[in-house]
Amino acid sequence: MDFTPGAMNNAQEVNFVIRHTRPMSLGTRCHQIAMYVVYESPLQMLCDNPSNYHKEAECTKFISQIPSVWDETIALEGKVGEYIAVARRKGKTWYVGAMTNWDEREMTLDLSFLTDGDHSIELIQDGINANNDARDYKLIKKTSVDKSLKIKLAKGGGWAAIIK
Repeated sequence: MDFTPGAMNNAQEVNFVIRHTRPMSLGTRCHQIAMYVVYESPLQMLCDNPSNYHKEAECTKFISQIPSVWDETIALEGKVGEYIAVARRKGKTWYVGAMTNWDEREMTLDLSFLTDGDHSIELIQDGINANNDARDYKLIKKTSVDKSLKIKLAKGGGWAAIIK
């Protein structure tokens, strides 16, 4: 599969229009970011205008931490055409990505693959207003991780995490 994710001008289905100046992507900002983990593409890049990545430094920094080749992959959840959640390991770091179709949904991710000991997590999730404004997201950093994690995805939404 080859796809170039990372659009920073995001739109929900009802707000999407095809245009050649300032193009937009379908789905939430986190949907775009989750693609870097979910899609296997050994030559990954950014699809948007460099100025947009400069303006969206927090998202750009998160994306820049995600590798493009993996040591291990675990399918966590999924139903073709509806939703997916995948965990991928590079070295000692795990990357988790989840995406949904146009149905808002909650998932409980089984993280029992994590080794015993302390882990920190940096995650990016659809914001509280992402069903209306697909650009809305929230970045969260925690010093501990449970082996079961409940996540919520907006319509056309996504979720991604880096676990160290």
